[in-house]
Order: sequence, then C-alpha cells, then structure tokens
Amino acid sequence: MRRLLSNLFARSEPVLSEASTRDAAAIASLHSASFRRGWSEQEVENLLIDRQVVAHRALAGAKMAAFIISRLAADEAEILSVAVADARRGGGLARALLKLHLRCLAGLGVRTVFLEVDENNAPAIRLYDRAGFRQVSRRASYYPGSDSQAAALVLRRDLG
Repeated sequence: MRRLLSNLFARSEPVLSEASTRDAAAIASLHSASFRRGWSEQEVENLLIDRQVVAHRALAGAKMAAFIISRLAADEAEILSVAVADARRGGGLARALLKLHLRCLAGLGVRTVFLEVDENNAPAIRLYDRAGFRQVSRRASYYPGSDSQAAALVLRRDLG
C-alpha cells in the first residue's frame, strides 16, 4: 500500500521537447507568473509562428514546467525568455532545458548566443555562468523595480 501511494504521488520527470503554438496559453501563463510584465497568449503565439523563433518546453504530465524561447538572426541568437514553474525550481530543469536549447541552436548554425538578465537574479546568473555565458555589457536602469531600477547584464556565449 505504501508503495502504491508513493508511486501515485511521485513527481513525474518533466519531458523536454520543442514547443508549438498549442503551448501558447501555458507559456503565457507561466511567463506572467514569472515576470513583472508577462506576455499575452497572442504575443506568445506570434513568437511561436515566427520561423526565426526556436522554443522548447518541459512538460510534467500535461502541465507546463518550464520553457525557453530564442530568436535567430543570421548566425546569432538571442534568448528572449526562460521560465521555470516555482514548484520545479532548483532541481536542474533550467540547466537541462538550456543545454537542449543550445544544442538545437548550434545544430541550426548559430555561432553566438546573447541574452539579458536582471542583475539581481542570482539563480539565473549562476545558471548562465555555469553554461559558459560571459558578461559583455551592462544596461543601467533597464528593469523597473519597486525601489530602484535594476541593470540588465548582457551575456554572450559562443557555440562554435
């Protein structure tokens, strides 16, 4: 009986795969829960139909656990957003999703990846640092905050 209950309530491992327009509502919901200014379902859908956008997701059952979205420009890409559901943070899901995403970008011929991150987002900065991203610039007062305006750190990673 104990084993049956354990299996019943065990957290399933999220499955990583490419995102599609069918995921727009779930991605918009997770984005809104994760950021001060969330994206609407229509904004997400517009991104996902763009042929220059690459997106991956992590599903735990039918629930969106995480996503990552990038836009391509020639042999460069910019990571537009990464979000992980609160219940899934700290377990390595962002690292696994980022690794998959970077492999896919490299396979598409991307040589350099850029992103911007809030200077106060220590977990994200740690993730990107461990993934080989390095700071190349800083945009002062980029993110509006309650007490001050945080800077955006511009990070870069070469894939080739």
